Amino acid sequence: MVRRVMHMDMDAFYASVEQVDNPHLKGKPVIIGASKRGMVSAASYEARKYGVHSAMPVFQARKLCPNGIFLPGRKERYREISRKIMAMLQNVSPLVEQVSIDEAFVDISGTGALHGPPGELGQKLKARIFKSTSLTCSIGIAPNKFLAKIASDMKKPDGLTIIEEEEVHSMLGQLPLSKIPGIGTKTTTFLERLGVKSPADILRHPPAFWTQKLGKAGSHLYRMAQGIDHSPVTPSPVIKSCSAEDTFPEDTQDMGLVKKWLFHQAETVARELRHKGLKGRTISLKVKFRDFKIVTRSLTLPDPTNCTQTIYEGACRLLERLHTSGKIRLVGVGLANFQKGPQQMNLYSNLHTLRSERLDSAMDKIREKYGDELIKKGLIMDLNP
Repeated sequence: MVRRVMHMDMDAFYASVEQVDNPHLKGKPVIIGASKRGMVSAASYEARKYGVHSAMPVFQARKLCPNGIFLPGRKERYREISRKIMAMLQNVSPLVEQVSIDEAFVDISGTGALHGPPGELGQKLKARIFKSTSLTCSIGIAPNKFLAKIASDMKKPDGLTIIEEEEVHSMLGQLPLSKIPGIGTKTTTFLERLGVKSPADILRHPPAFWTQKLGKAGSHLYRMAQGIDHSPVTPSPVIKSCSAEDTFPEDTQDMGLVKKWLFHQAETVARELRHKGLKGRTISLKVKFRDFKIVTRSLTLPDPTNCTQTIYEGACRLLERLHTSGKIRLVGVGLANFQKGPQQMNLYSNLHTLRSERLDSAMDKIREKYGDELIKKGLIMDLNP
């Protein structure tokens, strides 16, 4: 059976979601990242023309694109849409490896009888995603994961590229080093000093040469230059923890404000776990102070939970135990030690949490039907995450 791997990558995902939800933003330079001390999470293609890109400091992005529209981002909204997209991929093949919120590999080997040729399947999937979300994606199809990822980047945005087996060597021979996944800036600089500008240049030296220069990474580099990648498409493993954290716009000693953020984070974590059908027993708190010192604390509950109020109350107890008077720069909440499915709880716990769990369930249903912005709990009404 001929191996075929698909790589699906959403186009400027966070920024595109904002443009779809707010049509007034279409065609404008949208940048996700509003905190003056934060980093850019995503940039629309209009913003990228100014040199703005993800992982860039927000202050630098503002200099490059002074007319940019800087938004704080809506993590739960992005997760909501991501879940829809990943569910569509699961309908194509059970072998789906999600590598980020907007990116996944799919092994489509042997699916021709069910879905048609790879190109036809790619077009159908793109159409389904657009019909459901009004968002575009770029798809690459190739004999392995490494090549499929290269292919998905070739015709962005809204592209579909297929690399056949017989095209691999000619394609790689013309590919710049910067387009090879996994080769960072330092490695690129090192290779350029050796006169290497493309994968074809790598093959001019034997494998032993690269092993001597780069160790095990050298052997991997040589295989990539040949277009060889035997790694399987592996369905994502069960998560071991779930967390959320935020850096404040300004350092603060206001414990009331800190607790509002803790509630927002507890709600984010709890909702994600309810969607996955998971409950955890260990609540963790992370606090970064003005001097960048980081303190973490945790507590283990007698019964597993995915209840927002329970996680929030646990995080508050951990915060109070710190007895701190210093200014706080960042705070985060996490849950671990998971158990899946219904759990038998003691009578007191059931009576104590039943009302909160029912409220969580009702809010989940309302948000799923009408969107995240329709309903908020009073504690965080004035919070702008």
